[in-house]
Amino acid sequence: MRTYVIGRLAAAVPVLFGVSIVIFLLMKLIPGDAAQVLAGPSATRDEVELIRQDLGLNEPLYVQYGRWLARAARGDLGRSIELRAPVTTMVFERFKNTAILAGASMMLAVILGVTAGVISATRPLSVFDRLAMIGALFGNSMPTFWLGLVLILIFSLGLGWFPSNGMYDIRAGGGLLDLLYHLVLPSITLAGVSAAIIARVTRSSMLEVINREYVTTARSKGLSNRQVIWGHTLKNAMLPVVTVIGVQIGYLLGGSILVETVFSWPGLGLQLFRAISSRDLPLVQGGVMLVSAVFVFVNLAVDLLYAVLDPRVRYS
Repeated sequence: MRTYVIGRLAAAVPVLFGVSIVIFLLMKLIPGDAAQVLAGPSATRDEVELIRQDLGLNEPLYVQYGRWLARAARGDLGRSIELRAPVTTMVFERFKNTAILAGASMMLAVILGVTAGVISATRPLSVFDRLAMIGALFGNSMPTFWLGLVLILIFSLGLGWFPSNGMYDIRAGGGLLDLLYHLVLPSITLAGVSAAIIARVTRSSMLEVINREYVTTARSKGLSNRQVIWGHTLKNAMLPVVTVIGVQIGYLLGGSILVETVFSWPGLGLQLFRAISSRDLPLVQGGVMLVSAVFVFVNLAVDLLYAVLDPRVRYS
């Protein structure tokens, strides 16, 4: 097990290295000039040139990337071009808010998806099964930002039940209840697609397992239907579901850019959106590298969880 973990961590290094190169090159392809954005529209050509020299933007691309990579190896992701603050501090502060949103959305997606999938598998072709699969197809097809706007239109502007932006009420002192109140609409928006995918995978996996011999044996021992479904069938059907959940965590972290922008949620996604608009390369690269690293470690945790769910899985 230890050898496997070390090998996976070592394999993550070239992955993150490749991600950093791709992001660096993509940012260079975006039209615009970071020095011009920082200097402002009224700046002279000489002032823009001084800023470009100060930021090292006149250097060749490989020199700029090499300097960033050398600092990143020491844990220094550079300084934000626009805000002049350490990127490491900025991305970690905002990532906490993104983790809250993604965690709540993931919990909601797992609860709704697994529950709907199990009920549909135990009642195939029933009214609930048909409605749940239609809902899953709809949820898997609709754009995230569109769902967010619809929820704001109905539950915020129309009914006035929930706030449409921010993480806390600026007129209140904050707190857990205020956070949960602001978290309702963005977490539902972000969880919609993931819940639909998890529901469909859970249903398919349950249908493959529900007629196996060990399930029939459990029924013959006099166990209740609830014990058979939740204690035996679901546990053996969870491997594909866990795989999908691991992939969806990466989707939630990436999809948070749109959701945080729609709901003005002060997370890493909104920060990256603004950084891309201002061509703040160090901030964009630092944020993407953090999300990529989290996704790599989440997938490692999912692989290790296989051995817990299925004793036949062993890593050497």
